[in-house]
Order: sequence, then structure tokens, then C-alpha cells
Amino acid sequence: MSDATTTSHVFDATAENFQSEVLDASFKHAVLVDLWAEWCGPCKTLGPLIEKVVAEFNGAVKLAKIDCDKEPELAAAFGVRSIPTVVLLRGGQPVDGFNGALPEGQIREFLLRHVQPNPADDATAAPAPRDETPEQAIARIQQEIAADPDKSELKLELAVAQMQAGNAAAAEAELDALPANFASDDRARRLRGQLEFARSLKDAPPADALRARIASDGNDFAARDLLGVRLLIDGDAAAGLEQFLAILKADREWNEGQAKKRLIAAFSVLDDEELVGAYRRKMSSLLF
Repeated sequence: MSDATTTSHVFDATAENFQSEVLDASFKHAVLVDLWAEWCGPCKTLGPLIEKVVAEFNGAVKLAKIDCDKEPELAAAFGVRSIPTVVLLRGGQPVDGFNGALPEGQIREFLLRHVQPNPADDATAAPAPRDETPEQAIARIQQEIAADPDKSELKLELAVAQMQAGNAAAAEAELDALPANFASDDRARRLRGQLEFARSLKDAPPADALRARIASDGNDFAARDLLGVRLLIDGDAAAGLEQFLAILKADREWNEGQAKKRLIAAFSVLDDEELVGAYRRKMSSLLF
């Protein structure tokens, strides 16, 4: 492996460092072992792809490269019969692996079965301005993407800002374009949930019209349900949750228990642990 490809996530494993850097380290984080050789054509294809994918996981997995010609004892320990051979270690034990060169997408899927990526941590990034409107955030992030178009973290930020601005279609388009390793990012999961809520508002009346319906008939649960979703998406989470609780208190079976389903879905999209905890207790008190 050349110095040009050496990073904090990629290193050469040898008989001398194998115990500490591979086996012992696998108790702290996943270690992917790439067994290769200079003369192996598929190895030269696979190697750069693995390094690229591992870098996306931001330290959640380390890549140990073993040159089988230089380290025959290690190759024998892994029972290598053909190369490239790739093995994933956790807790000092192999948990999965594959042989031969795979495309980038399949390598990413392989890792995602076992490893949760760490969020990107760019200490040099400028903090977002205080009191920034969603529209201002969109403009700022778009400028940052223009300067660094390969930084997927910025594209996730743009998707979040688009949703905050009420641009659900644009948010979904940005989210769908993200690399697969962002599927398990907490912000991406919350955004997916928010998009599901947004879809339920298609052709729904505005908030004032819904409030008028509720004022006329407190048991207009369809209006309460839609108003709760609107409030949730507009950022008034507590008021939205109160609408769902009101339905649950009056008729927990309405529309096949939709109020309970709404509450559970809302808990998954909110990042305010204190608020979620309080409303979980309120929901439980009505159900049990």
C-alpha cells in the first residue's frame, strides 16, 4: 500500500502489529481485513474501492491490509485459498467476509449490515450562523456545496434545511441522492419520518380551517389529526402531540388506532428527548 493511500482508517497489518492493531482493536471498533498481493489484478481493483467506502464510515471501521506474499503466516491463519479475500472482525472474531472483487455499492451494503457509521466531524467547518432562517441556511449550504461538491454531509444538511423551509419534495430529492451509509444517520432517519408526515398533508386544509372545524366539533378527529401533523411539521411539536393525545383520550380506536401510531411516529422524528419522554408517559397513562 502506498503512502498516498495511508489514512487514519487504513493501515498495513503485519505479524508484529496484528495482535494490537487488528485483534485487540476489533474489541473497540470493527476491523475489515483485506488480504491481497501485488500481482493480483482483482486486488488492485478492489483495494481503492474498499478504502473509499471505509472512509465514509468516519472511523467506525478500520481497514487492515495484509500483503499475503509478505505475511504468509497471517494469510494461512485466515485460511486464504484465493485473493482478494476480505474478512470483517469484531470482538477478536471473524463475523463475515467475501472473496473476489465486489462493486462499490455491494461493499457499502456489506459493511452496513454490521457497522453503524459515525457522523462526520469536521472541526474546521464554520458553525451555522445563529438565528439563521431555513432559507438563509439553504443559500449558505448551497454555496458550501459549490466549494466542496463531494462532501455528502453538506447535502444532508441541505436536505434538512429544505424540509425546515417547507420544501418537502426538494428535501426528499436531496435525501434520496445521499450515499447509502447515511441511511442510518439519525438526522436522515428523522427526515424520512418528517417526509412521511408531510405526505399525509397532501390536499389537506390550512391550519386555520382545521382549527375552525375543531371549534365547531371537538370530535372532528380527522381535523385534529391533520392539525397535529401540521403543527409538528411547522415546529410546534408539543401542540401537535397534544392533538394526537386528545384523539387518543377520546377514542383510542379511531381510524384503527391512528392517534397512537401518530404519536409513536412523532417520537421517532423529534430530537428533544425531554419532550419525547414527557409525551411517552402521557401516552402510556392513557393506554395502560
